[in-house]
Order: sequence, then structure tokens, then C-alpha cells
Amino acid sequence: MGTPLDGRDDPGDGWFPESVAAEYDDPGGDNAPAVVDPAVRVLAELADGGPLLEFAVGTGRIAAPLAARGLPVSGIELSRAMALRVSGKPGGDAVRVVLGDMTSTRVPGAFSLVYLVCNTISNVTTQDGQVAVFVNAAAHLRPGGLFVVEVGLPDLRRLPPGQDTVPFTVAPDPRGGGSLGFDQYDVVTQQFTSTHVSVSADGQGRFRRIPFRYAWPAEMDLMARIAGLHLRSRWAGWDRSALTAESTRHVSVWAAP
Repeated sequence: MGTPLDGRDDPGDGWFPESVAAEYDDPGGDNAPAVVDPAVRVLAELADGGPLLEFAVGTGRIAAPLAARGLPVSGIELSRAMALRVSGKPGGDAVRVVLGDMTSTRVPGAFSLVYLVCNTISNVTTQDGQVAVFVNAAAHLRPGGLFVVEVGLPDLRRLPPGQDTVPFTVAPDPRGGGSLGFDQYDVVTQQFTSTHVSVSADGQGRFRRIPFRYAWPAEMDLMARIAGLHLRSRWAGWDRSALTAESTRHVSVWAAP
């Protein structure tokens, strides 16, 4: 998995060890209320009282606010460093977290909603593994329960012939330093890697490269069908707007029989 970023990192935590977990809850970005609140609101509505199960619960960015609403929430998380931070959030002490792989780990109970947000389905880098995620989600659902995935759409329309790389952030810091991020695609295998480069104001640099696998919505519909689920809704975001050719992500909802 590459060289750990510092001596505190446990290789068993995968791509989200302590050095990543320590910064994961920094303000802004995906942690901004404008991002978190709509997701929590929609998931709470879809759950219809719960219980809910989050695959790759992380530090509880979504699970804790749901639990703070009084909903029963459980989570599966591979990284111990991430999972240890859930209880520190308002509502997080009520979230039941199980350490494990979302492709196979089972949590006791039958759930009204299983959800997987913030591109995390792409962290599973094989088609078989992604199918296993759908199968595992379906196994946790009670009759009529829902599986929700939020994931970005691959930015292939920006690739001219002969180019395989697309930048997703170029952010200089007025105080010095800044960050750069880009995705490199293999359109044959559907593999891509995200590269993150950051330089602090004092000149210290950090480099991270993370593998992913992209899948189009139609492929995910087939994964859902294999798992015994059927598509109920698909939106361009948590505002439930229509998915179009210009959309950069989708929120899809599949239902159990």
C-alpha cells in the first residue's frame, strides 16, 4: 500500500491510517454543513425510522448526525484509526461500529437502509469486490429496505486523445504552499488513481496516491440486479435533482423486494 506517512500509521488501516484520519474532519470540503446536512436529511427520510447501516462509516461524518436525530445507526469500517473518532462527535457515542471489510462483514440485524457515500464504492478496486458490496448490502436489508450509493462519475469527457490525466484541484495557499490533485484513468480496465500533492507554508511536502475503480450507473444497476435489488431512484445529488449528461456524481437508491 506504499510507505506509511509517519510512524503512527498501521498498515492494517489501509488507505486511511492515523495520519489521514487526523485530518479527515478538518473544516470545509465534504465536512461543510452545506454538504453534510442535505445528505443526512435525505438519508433520514429514506430510512423511515431506521435502523440504518453505513458501509465505510469513517469518522462518523454522516452516521453521527443521523444518530443525533435519534435514529439507530450502525457502521462497518476497515480503518481502526478512522473508527476511533466516531464516538467523539455529537451523537457518535450511539453509533455501533464494527471493524471489518464492507464486502463481507456482517452486522446483526435487519436494516431499513444501508448506505455508502462519498465515492467509497470506488475504493473497492475489482468488479467482483464491488458486486460483493451490493450482495452484502442486500443481505442486511429487511424486505423493502433500501441501498443508497453516492459516487462521482468518471471525468472521461475531459480526456482528449492521447491524454489519461485530469486535474481535480489546484489550490495555492495565499500563506504559502498549496495542494494539487489529479486523476489518472485506464479506460480499458476502469482503474484510476488519485494523486494528492500538498506543500505546507514552511515547504514540507506530502504525496499520496490511491487506487480506485470506476463503474457507470448502468453497471451498478446490474450489480444491484445480481444482488436481488432494483433501482428506485437516481439523482444528480442530495437535492434530488435530475441526472443529466453534465452531472458530476449520482445518488442512486435500490430497493429490496
